[in-house]
Amino acid sequence: MGVTPLATPELEELTRLSAAPLEPWEVVVWNDPVNLMSYVVRVFRTYFGYSLDRATQLMRAVHHEGHAVVATGPRETMEVHVQAMHDYGLWATVRKVA
Repeated sequence: MGVTPLATPELEELTRLSAAPLEPWEVVVWNDPVNLMSYVVRVFRTYFGYSLDRATQLMRAVHHEGHAVVATGPRETMEVHVQAMHDYGLWATVRKVA
């Protein structure tokens, strides 16, 4: 004979959280006075696999608009991308898609 666990507020909260839809997050790369534009293009091509045209377009947005969204997805993945951008010496943050 099996035992049925009692419902607890913690269990109900966990059930709601696991059933919640994944909300998208994005990686924002910010302009800085240090890195060359060609280097930023190379990072975007090397790390994200963007084409030369797409990497250049994103670099120009960073340079002219002060920032660009370079990736969107689950928070944990975006945090990994932000850390990678930091490892390359770029300024980047993760934020929830508005």
